[in-house]
Amino acid sequence: MATSAIGPGFLTQTSKFTAELLTSFGFVILISLLLDIGAQVNIWRIVTVSNRRAQDIANGVLPRLGLFLALLIGFGGLVFNIGNIGGTGLGLNALTGMDTRWGALISCVIALAIFWYKEAGRLMDSFTKVLGILMILFTLYIAISSRPPVSEALYRTVWPERIDLLKIVTLVGGTVGGYISFAGAHRLLDAGITGTGALPQVTQSSISGIIITSVMRFVLFFAALGVVWHGAQLADSNPAGSVFQHAAGELGYRFFGFVMWCAAITSVVGASYTSVSFFKTLHPLALKYERSLITVFILLSTSLFWIIDKPVALLIVAGALNGLILPLALAVILIAARKRSIVGDYRHPQWLQLAGWLVVALMSWMGYVVIRDSIGNLI
Repeated sequence: MATSAIGPGFLTQTSKFTAELLTSFGFVILISLLLDIGAQVNIWRIVTVSNRRAQDIANGVLPRLGLFLALLIGFGGLVFNIGNIGGTGLGLNALTGMDTRWGALISCVIALAIFWYKEAGRLMDSFTKVLGILMILFTLYIAISSRPPVSEALYRTVWPERIDLLKIVTLVGGTVGGYISFAGAHRLLDAGITGTGALPQVTQSSISGIIITSVMRFVLFFAALGVVWHGAQLADSNPAGSVFQHAAGELGYRFFGFVMWCAAITSVVGASYTSVSFFKTLHPLALKYERSLITVFILLSTSLFWIIDKPVALLIVAGALNGLILPLALAVILIAARKRSIVGDYRHPQWLQLAGWLVVALMSWMGYVVIRDSIGNLI
């Protein structure tokens, strides 16, 4: 779950938002960390206790609600996947200098090859894990060498100069919004980790995944902060790449491109598979033609990116959209936690219920404010 969250959107959002908020972005990370834990612990526990996928849980709450939830999450997954395709284009642009659209098209073909040839997928997965470790170590090196104002950043993490609700919604959406949290919970079902006996392991895993992701985000935050604090300007077309380039020169920029592309290409396959999986228990045809639907999903994502061709904007919008979907999806899970027909004799802890509904309320309110202000700016 942690390595899946640290993808192209993660790198782009963290770098761009750091340049805009400077030290106050630490507060955004801290608040999103708390909201992430509140959402993910609830979702993982209910899914594993009920031994049902999210869409089936929703249908247990209200007939056909599962289809609505699947459509909503599928749409959010599509937007996210367009951003992932954009991430592959950004990666190849940084690595070779080619146009982002052509890089995305080439990556689409490679993603389809990875998906249809399972052995290649497992090889790419293992290779990306190694690259992920290298990326974390390299980012830590940049964070140290860029000499960020650590004391000021820590102070503003608890006492910010500015609070930006859109950025909180975006970060939460990019970590646990839309399909992402359910993808981790569904993986537990596939691994046979279900029932009340597995709850300690499920709870620990859900929290540790969020903490690992947040630690990496803080490391990248310090790296980007050190770069911009000393006067560097990040490129709007590739803010994360600029952080690596300013800190480690041309070699750092090429390395960033390689890691960015590997993270994005595996995210394309993973997001496509998970988004389509929300439909396979709803209709026999979806299960029968699952592989073909995933192929269409990848081709559609690439086609839409080719038309739009704004990878950075897409990666930001994807996180924000999935953040808006989260309150509804989490509310369904919390209601299901009270239904014996879904969870049996399990009694969901009251404090987790309260924490979950607090996340629903806060994310709903922040989403409303973001939409209201966006409409106001348009008018």
